[in-house]
Amino acid sequence: MSKERRGIAGAGNWIIDRIYICDFWPGEETLANILSEARGTGGAPYNCLLNIARFGLDEGRGPIPLEAIGLIGDDENGRAIQSDCAAHGIDASSLLVCAEAPTSYTNVMVVKETGKRTFFHNRGANAMFGAEHVPVDKIKARLVHFGYLLLLDRMDAADDEFGTTAARILKQFQDAGIETSIDAVSEDSDRFAQIVKPVLKYTDYAILNEFEAGKTTGHDLKPDGKVDIEAVRASARELLDLGVGKLVCVHMPEGGYVLTADGAEFWQPSLQLPDGYIKGAAGAGDAFCAGMLLGIHERWEIEKSLLLAVCSAAMSLSEPGCTEACTNLTDTLALAEKFPFQPAVM
Repeated sequence: MSKERRGIAGAGNWIIDRIYICDFWPGEETLANILSEARGTGGAPYNCLLNIARFGLDEGRGPIPLEAIGLIGDDENGRAIQSDCAAHGIDASSLLVCAEAPTSYTNVMVVKETGKRTFFHNRGANAMFGAEHVPVDKIKARLVHFGYLLLLDRMDAADDEFGTTAARILKQFQDAGIETSIDAVSEDSDRFAQIVKPVLKYTDYAILNEFEAGKTTGHDLKPDGKVDIEAVRASARELLDLGVGKLVCVHMPEGGYVLTADGAEFWQPSLQLPDGYIKGAAGAGDAFCAGMLLGIHERWEIEKSLLLAVCSAAMSLSEPGCTEACTNLTDTLALAEKFPFQPAVM
């Protein structure tokens, strides 16, 4: 890795979320009431970079440089994303405008009482995001986070040499001295082996939730709804065996588990949050990921990175949108003093 590199890039899905808070989830052909609505952010790079920007880390060298890589439409939503990047100091010179499709958007239906969400997604410009849109030689970052796999049509497409186009791009990043991190979308399908497995040998850090890790490796990490730590361990080990270079992180509502390439393992329980605290869970996974990415970039101890990750996820849960609640490091980490941790599973 080049010692001159510094910063985090986010490549992949750039999405505008239209968030609707509903009184309950209806059956087909029945009615539920929309209680409130808002516009928010969506997609792994967008959510993670905004969270990292708002952490506000500056240890005498200035804020961590952030770079956006992807496609947006020539429309109001695309301009809103560009404006958001500018306001948060994110370099959007590699966030290209596509005239052939609208900016991708998702209608997020959130049940008020539970915070559970359901997504209706228009892939838009993200479906056209291909290898020619990734200027690897122009990226200055130390680390690039790529996601979501399974939600990028052309990146998920087959490649005769590397398995998928995404795998080819990740290899190019690594060859340029840039570390790589990946995330996937929680799609209930059998495509994980076809799309996720090929990228793993070009991945330094795999940060997946329990569903995605389980679908990739074939393990059930939460049989009967309870964490099976041995299944978590087995799934993480298999992801490393499939090629992940440095560490695997599996996160879930109960906490986060890390297994490093040298066999060290860590478990950080999530916070016990009071009734009524959770307003929406749409951004919790990306908020967790943002905490891990910051710690990885800064070469923190794993324990410190995991603590920030679970606190960031908890902060995200306090608002319906993916990044509405994200804030500075001090206030985020203060949640660990305010709320107790859930019981550890290992």
